[in-house]
Amino acid sequence: MNPESLQRGNLSSPSMFLLLGFSNAYRAQVTLCLCFSLVYLVTVLGNLLIMTLIWLDAHLHSPMYFFLGHLSFLDICYSSVTLPKILGDSFSPQRTISFVGCITQIYFFLCFGGSECMLLAAMAYDRFLAICHPLHYPALMSKKMCHCLVAVSWLSGSFSSLIQAFLTARLPFCGSNMIDHLFCEVPFLLKVSCSPNAPLNKATLYTFAGTIAVGSFLLTLVSYVHIIGAVLQKGAGTQRAFATCTSHLTVVSLFFGAGAIVYLVPHSSSSKEMDEVLALLYAVVTPMLNPIIYSLRNSEVKGAIRKTLNRGV
Repeated sequence: MNPESLQRGNLSSPSMFLLLGFSNAYRAQVTLCLCFSLVYLVTVLGNLLIMTLIWLDAHLHSPMYFFLGHLSFLDICYSSVTLPKILGDSFSPQRTISFVGCITQIYFFLCFGGSECMLLAAMAYDRFLAICHPLHYPALMSKKMCHCLVAVSWLSGSFSSLIQAFLTARLPFCGSNMIDHLFCEVPFLLKVSCSPNAPLNKATLYTFAGTIAVGSFLLTLVSYVHIIGAVLQKGAGTQRAFATCTSHLTVVSLFFGAGAIVYLVPHSSSSKEMDEVLALLYAVVTPMLNPIIYSLRNSEVKGAIRKTLNRGV
C-alpha cells in the first residue's frame, strides 16, 4: 500500500498519521539507516560507559558525577524515544504511526527533554556552589539535596509533558494527516490541526514548554554569570575549577541552541530540510556527543577509563 492510498484511507481519520521523513530513494534509505544505527549504538554504549564508570570508580562519587550519571541515563531514554522509530521507518514504505503512538512519543520526548533541561540547570547550580562557595559546598550540596534536585527535574519534565500531550491529543485533526517531519513533535502537529483556536492552542502549548526551557536556561545563565564573576575576581584558583564547567557549557549550548531554533524560528516549507537537521541535532546527535564531550574534556573521567582498562588487562 502506497502513502497516497494511506492518506485517502486510514489517514482520513485521526487514528493514524503519515510521517514524511527523508528521501524515498533506496540508496539514501540504506545510508540513513546505517548512520542512525551507528549514532544510536554510540549513544547507548557511550552513556552506559559513563554510568558504569561513575558506579565503579570511588573518585567519581561526587555530586557533579551523580548528576552526570542521571544525564547519561536521560540521554539514552531521550534518543530511544525517536531513533528506533526513525530506523524502522528507513525501510518502511508506509512510515505510519498511530494517533495514540504519536501522542505517547510526544509525551516521552517532552518528558525526557524537559527533565534534561532542569538537570542541566541543576548541574550549573552545583558548579556555582563549588566555585563561589567552596567552603560551604559539602553542606549545601549534600546527598539529600542532590536527590531532591534530580527528583524536581524528573517531576517538572513529567508534569509539563503530561499537560502538553493532553492538550495536543484534544486538538481536532481533519483533512491531511501527513506530518512533514521525522517524528511526532508539537509544532508539526499544530500545523496539520484544523482547530479554529489554533493561535490559542499554540500559545498554551508553548507556554508550558517555555516555562521549563526558559526557566532552566535562566537558572543556568544566572549560575554562570556568578561563576564567571568569581573567576575574574579570585584569579588562578577558581580558573582551574572553572575548567570543570567547559564540558557542561558545551552541552548546554548544543542542547538549548538547537531546541530554541526549532521551537522559536517560524517554520516554512523551504526550511523542511533545516528543520529535520536541527531536530536530529538536539534529539539524536546531542545525546551521542554528551559522553564524548565529558570524557574528552574531563581528566577524572579519562583517568577512570584508564584504570578500568588496566583492570581488564
